[in-house]
Amino acid sequence: MTTSAITVREEKQGFLPWLWMWLTTVDHKKIGILYLCGAGLFFLIGGIEAILIRIQLSVPQNDFLVGSTYNQVMTMHGTTMIFLAAMPAIFALLNAVVPLQIGARDVAFPFLNALGFWLFFLGGLILNVSWFLGGAPDGGWTAYAPLSTEFLGSGMDFYILGLQVAGAGTLMGGINFLVTIINMRAPGMTFMRMPLFTWTALITSALILFAFPALTVGLFFELFDKVFGANFFNSVNGGNGVIWEHIFWIFGHPEVYILILPAFGVISEVVPTFAKKRLFGYTSMVFATVLIGFLAFMVWVHHMFTVGLGPMANSLFAIATMAIAIPTGMKIFNWMFTMWGGQVHYTTANLFAVGFIPTFVLGGVTGVMLAVPAADFQYHDSYFVVAHFHYVIVGGVVFGLLAGLFYWWPKMFGKFLNEKLGKVTFWFFFFGFHVTFFPQHFLGLMGMPRRYFTYLKGDGLATGNMISSLGAIGMAIAIILLLINIVMTTANGKKAKGDAWGFGRTLEWSIPSPAPEYNFAQTPLVKGIDPLWKAKMEGSHKVTPAEPLGDIHMPSSSILPFLMSLALTVASFGFIYADQSGTALNAGSLIFAGIGVALLFLMMLIHSLKDDHGYHIHKHEIIEAEREAE
Repeated sequence: MTTSAITVREEKQGFLPWLWMWLTTVDHKKIGILYLCGAGLFFLIGGIEAILIRIQLSVPQNDFLVGSTYNQVMTMHGTTMIFLAAMPAIFALLNAVVPLQIGARDVAFPFLNALGFWLFFLGGLILNVSWFLGGAPDGGWTAYAPLSTEFLGSGMDFYILGLQVAGAGTLMGGINFLVTIINMRAPGMTFMRMPLFTWTALITSALILFAFPALTVGLFFELFDKVFGANFFNSVNGGNGVIWEHIFWIFGHPEVYILILPAFGVISEVVPTFAKKRLFGYTSMVFATVLIGFLAFMVWVHHMFTVGLGPMANSLFAIATMAIAIPTGMKIFNWMFTMWGGQVHYTTANLFAVGFIPTFVLGGVTGVMLAVPAADFQYHDSYFVVAHFHYVIVGGVVFGLLAGLFYWWPKMFGKFLNEKLGKVTFWFFFFGFHVTFFPQHFLGLMGMPRRYFTYLKGDGLATGNMISSLGAIGMAIAIILLLINIVMTTANGKKAKGDAWGFGRTLEWSIPSPAPEYNFAQTPLVKGIDPLWKAKMEGSHKVTPAEPLGDIHMPSSSILPFLMSLALTVASFGFIYADQSGTALNAGSLIFAGIGVALLFLMMLIHSLKDDHGYHIHKHEIIEAEREAE
């Protein structure tokens, strides 16, 4: 950041003004950093839970974690990693990058953007404080009914309410980015000129818009079953537990593509940049992305082949599941053809991107195996599925997110992460990952069921489990090195220029690093795909502006998003403690919940009635800031 009049507003002295700035910000770049910090916190918590699982399973008949305690750790690991680590990490990159890539000064709804973050973060806290308030959820991360509604304790209440709050934030984020990308692109940026990361953000946002309401409805049904004694999923009283499976997986499988598509987008940005080539087959990559998003809603029953829906249903969904491999395969070949003949630079970001390709292919191959219903009867609920799932989510999503983190870190913070330490991090993570999860394919084929907390000495599973646990140590070392890297470079890192890597193609690299408060002093005019690359080819290092320099309107900060999220958190705890496990409802807790809901509506009313027109950054301030940035 420069020290111009623009940033003096933010550089107040003292902890409280600094804290107030972060609590009230609606700047998409700062919200991206908040998402990154939240995702990092929950990733560490989920990682610790994974290590505890691997300690328990490292030797047969271990009693480190047993029974309900193991179930709680296993449930919280899956729930935390999917909903509280991977999702917000994606929104961190979306906030940090998408408005810059499309030449916008902010997202469409800055207030809603801030509200989405605080709902996610406080929803995650609701879920995790369950450890200290009677026990964490222990019904598996899929929360199958009626187990989760009829036979388990208050931990599942924390699961239901925590995910409702966090999911509301995710839904708001999806709507926000959908509108942002459709309505706020710079002049000349047609849909077929958008960067691939922005395309994946658009399709991901559409998936969120249609998938998350299914989860919201399902969690409401579970809440009513558990707290108010309804019978949506209780077969004894006329309900149907299989309906929950349909509701969950109608959300759950698109969720996999909500996670993986942005990772595809990251690879589509990193590989061309460090191959010093344009992306091979841009048009086919766009249509493959759209097709994946379309097919994502047509494959959910492959999670339910063993339920008994019949051969016709199983066959149709098997074909759809295999079909989705075709556009995914197109992407793999396009990335390889992009590198072919290029001047490939193996930075840490590119190592993660290149490592992503064979790793994700392995996950895809086992996915096609699981798409065969007859075979799935053998693989189902075994460690083969655990291995496949982690090859897709860790080998795909996490590798992609780490590539994006190293790639866009200079743009977000104005400093490079240490490359030598970054490469050591990659190799520890890469080999640690494969040592951890590759043996689990064979453990599954040998009959080891998932979610069991122990196994017998004579089962022949000890060696594979010990190797798997040792691999997890390698991944843990990688994450520790990443944290050390972040601390070191924050204190004394190499400063980055606007075009940090020197090979930038897209609009975010045409402005200073980190981006100014207003992003672009003048809205850029886009003349083709990769506008910065095109400008370089024409002998310029600046994209042509679409407007004269003038005052810029900015949205005002607000504490209301934080307070609204806090009110919903209060209501959630009221509903959690209203559940008396079959006895009469706790009236005091319901009143507490009502107070939270009333406060939420009061703050919504305040926001509606408040006449806030934002503020302007004046032309002379922009000129001063641009001069200092040079």
